[in-house]
Amino acid sequence: MELKSIKELLSSDKLLQEICVKGWIRTFRSNRFIALNDGSTIHNIQCVVDYENFPEDTLRQLNTGAAVSIVGTLVESQGKGQAVEIQVKEIEILGGANPEEFPIQPKKHSLEFLREKAHLRIRTNTFGAIMRVRSALSFAVHNYFRANGFNYVHTPIITGSDAEGAGEMFRVTTLDAKNPPLNDQNEVDYKEDFFGKETNLTVSGQLEGEAYAMALGKIYTFGPTFRAENSNTSRHLAEFWMIEPEVAFLDLDGNMDLAEDFIKNVLGYVLEHCEDDLKFLEARLIEEEKSKPQAQRSEMKLLEKLRFVTENNFKRVSYTEAIDILKNSKPNKKKKFNYIIEQWGADLQSEHERYLVEKHFKAPVILFDYPADIKAFYMRQNEDGKTVRAMDILFPGIGEIVGGSQREERYEVLQEKVKAMGIDEKELWWYMELRKFGSATHSGFGLGFERLVLFTTGMSNIRDVIPFPRTPQNAEF
Repeated sequence: MELKSIKELLSSDKLLQEICVKGWIRTFRSNRFIALNDGSTIHNIQCVVDYENFPEDTLRQLNTGAAVSIVGTLVESQGKGQAVEIQVKEIEILGGANPEEFPIQPKKHSLEFLREKAHLRIRTNTFGAIMRVRSALSFAVHNYFRANGFNYVHTPIITGSDAEGAGEMFRVTTLDAKNPPLNDQNEVDYKEDFFGKETNLTVSGQLEGEAYAMALGKIYTFGPTFRAENSNTSRHLAEFWMIEPEVAFLDLDGNMDLAEDFIKNVLGYVLEHCEDDLKFLEARLIEEEKSKPQAQRSEMKLLEKLRFVTENNFKRVSYTEAIDILKNSKPNKKKKFNYIIEQWGADLQSEHERYLVEKHFKAPVILFDYPADIKAFYMRQNEDGKTVRAMDILFPGIGEIVGGSQREERYEVLQEKVKAMGIDEKELWWYMELRKFGSATHSGFGLGFERLVLFTTGMSNIRDVIPFPRTPQNAEF
């Protein structure tokens, strides 16, 4: 007999067919009604058991969390809340779950508790919805780039370069931790290490991506990245996924066009294909916000916020114009910002970014032409000598979601910037060499995938949108 998914059965109009379904019991009530879920949809299917037809030992094993195989007849439901249900003929217990030990019982659990049960939290409605949305977003990312002529490049996870220049990297070594070999300066001799040099887990695939863009034209990377930032907040992970396209012969304006079109496309895909999960997450968010003070509540519901992005043109504003707006804003003048904007050159915080999006422009915002001093070495310097061709995309409720730039393609200018920032040019010899042979205008951006999932699902903690979060003092599972 063909195995059917619950998603298929709930949309089926072929009644009285005999079917087989497998899944995990969410609830078993009145010794008669099983709510079964197999992960294909947020909705359960009701399976009606005639307890007189089954041995008591079988009924005793129908506990929350148990895996079962059910054979029965799909019929029109006699109860409310579902169109169809299954009249059960056969039940096989595939894997039992002791109710005294199984921690995910049918009641409200805190997100903190569920993080401690990351191997089981996916069995809840909330995390099932989040991970289906995450999967759909991932598919939409690849689908968009494939449809637009990009090549997918797998950049190294182990690298000898620090793309961001922040130094917050995880070292990769096979040297003895207690007795590493030392050189004449009494320092660790990495020439004796596996790769013959100091290496780390990557913080970005961008630099290698640029090399491939200068041959294949349009590429993107989508892979794991790592940041050894000792930050234990709701916005930081030590391991996360980055989406990073790089395009040859593309300037900053084209880069902004690409990023806006990309984001609208992937969010549009999820709005079209994840309606049930998004409606559930929206209802969950509404309920959660009832406990917050009025001032902290979101002004937009989840679906409204997603359409706010897909249906509005992004407002493009220079950093200089944004600083003037913020300096003259009421929150700044009345010192309600935690970080007061006093002069040009300030590094904008989330509160400033959200003010621009939610209060001033009432649209997603792209800021461009940032001060060179607060941006990375590889961004193209403008003629004014003070700013670079950088851009950030700002969203409601979250602030910055995309960071990108036109890359510095001039060898001499990049060489001067590397020197000024104290970066070892020998470590980037190959990156510099790209500027010697067939150099051309090129641009790209980075989007932290978890940040996108966070925005799309309405969750408030980034640890809840990745299957097994890696954070300071936590590498469980």
